[in-house]
Amino acid sequence: MTLSRRLLLLNCSTGFSVTIIVTVPVKKNQPVIVPPAALRRAGFKNGQELEVKASGGVITIVPRLPSADDEYTPEQRRVVDARLAQGLADMKAGRTYGPFQSADEMIAHMNAPLKTRVPAKRHR
Repeated sequence: MTLSRRLLLLNCSTGFSVTIIVTVPVKKNQPVIVPPAALRRAGFKNGQELEVKASGGVITIVPRLPSADDEYTPEQRRVVDARLAQGLADMKAGRTYGPFQSADEMIAHMNAPLKTRVPAKRHR
């Protein structure tokens, strides 16, 4: 496989950035290989899963993000799901506020209960 390489300097607000442009041939029944230098420059790590998206003649390669199932333990997931279900039930029952015409109107609504609240007794 022959690769042609060019360096392109881009003037950024923070200085100069070097972008590697690599030309790779597309051959019948052979995979397109992304050169290791381009992967390193993009910050991809060895063994990292990547998503390949194709649309309108453009191929985009991005890191695969972890799913929410990987972030939470089963117990944490149950708590999150229960709170989401409770919030949806509140919305369906009409237990919501707003919409407000302005931020000041929303702040006034939020401060209203503070005026009627009895301060807690301090223990000395």
